[in-house]
Amino acid sequence: MRKNLGWIARAITLAAVLMVCAGLLSAGEKKLMHCFVFTPIAGATDADWAAFAKATDELPSKIPGLHRVWHGKLLRNLAVFMPDSETRKKFTEGVDTVQGGVMRRIREYGVCMEMDDEKALKVYADHPAHREWEAVYGKVRQPGTTTFDIIGR
Repeated sequence: MRKNLGWIARAITLAAVLMVCAGLLSAGEKKLMHCFVFTPIAGATDADWAAFAKATDELPSKIPGLHRVWHGKLLRNLAVFMPDSETRKKFTEGVDTVQGGVMRRIREYGVCMEMDDEKALKVYADHPAHREWEAVYGKVRQPGTTTFDIIGR
């Protein structure tokens, strides 16, 4: 009995070491994270949100180079301030502060997509499944998003 316990303990230790090594290897991956936050449509129905969640969850199975997606309500809303066209013109090289009209949008929801690289982002942007998804996404969000891409180092 004691011999069996020793073997089990070594097997558990080996499994733990392998899991740690796998975590370290994936930590160095140089993938791209494509993220965006958006303002919801007040009249979006539960069915619209369910369709959005389903369509978003299915994207990795449809688009090469797209591996995982996360989507949901932001932990804290994000205020985005957008200058009007006249105010935007006042920003020139070296000018960081101007006066003028701005519009505030409150972003409440977000999506992040893990992709292989910038090439995969281009494939995603032009893919027919992305265009189909946009039609579903358009039923839960107001026009305009705040988008950013993070490249792994």
